Amino acid sequence: MFAILNKEIQSFFSSPIGYLVIGIFLIVCGLFLFVFSGEYNILDNGFADLKPFFNLAPWIFIFLIPAITMKSFSEEKKQGTMELLLTKPIGLWQLISGKYLGALILVILAIVPSILYVITIYQLGNPVGNLDVGATLGSYFGLIFLGGCYTAIGIFASSLTNNQIVAFIVAVFLCFLCYFAFEGLVGYDLFSSATYGLEYLGISYHYQSISRGVVDTRDIIYFFSLIFLFLKLTQLSLKSIQQKS
Repeated sequence: MFAILNKEIQSFFSSPIGYLVIGIFLIVCGLFLFVFSGEYNILDNGFADLKPFFNLAPWIFIFLIPAITMKSFSEEKKQGTMELLLTKPIGLWQLISGKYLGALILVILAIVPSILYVITIYQLGNPVGNLDVGATLGSYFGLIFLGGCYTAIGIFASSLTNNQIVAFIVAVFLCFLCYFAFEGLVGYDLFSSATYGLEYLGISYHYQSISRGVVDTRDIIYFFSLIFLFLKLTQLSLKSIQQKS
C-alpha cells in the first residue's frame, strides 16, 4: 500500500497537477471571499466569520476533487498497466487504499494553506480575535470528511472507465447527487412526509451539522460509512476486471 501511496504522491508533484490543485483552490476561494461582490464576500458581509468559505469550498471541491481522482484507475486501464497491477502480490484493498490516500493527502494539502484566511479574519475582528474558534475547527473537520467522501466517489468513478473525461463527469454528477440532491428534494410536496430522512442521507446535512462546532458521532459514522461504501464499490468494480483477466 505504501508503495502505491508513494507513487501517487510523486505523480501528483512531479507534474503540475499537485501545484495547480492547491493554487486553483486558494485563488478561487480568495477571489470569492475578498474580491468578487456577492454573498460569499466576507468584507461585504461585515462579519468576522469564515462561514462563506466553508459554504463555498464544497462546491469548488465538486469539480476539483474529480479532476484529481479521474486518472487514478482510468489511466492505468488506458495504458494497459491495470492488469499488471492486479497481478502483483498486493490485495485489492491495499491498491485502492494507496490510490485513495494519495489523492486525499493532496486534498488536505490544498486545505491547509487556507489557515491564512483564519489568521486574516482573526485580525479583522472587532475586537481582534473575535472569532468562533469551535465552529471554525468543526468546519475544518467537516471539510476534511467531505473531501474524503468526494475522493472515494472520484476513485470509484475512475474504476468504471478508461476515459478520464468520462470518469470526471461521472464523479462530478455523483458528488453533486450525494451533496445536494437529497436536500433539494425536500422542497417537493411528494417527499414532505420523509423530509428528515431525505436530508439525513445527504452529505450537506452532516457537513452543516459538524460545522456548528459540535462533533456528533452520528455524523462521523455517516462520513466513514459513505467512504467505505464507495471504496467497497471500487473493489467490486476492480474485482470484475480481475476475474475477466
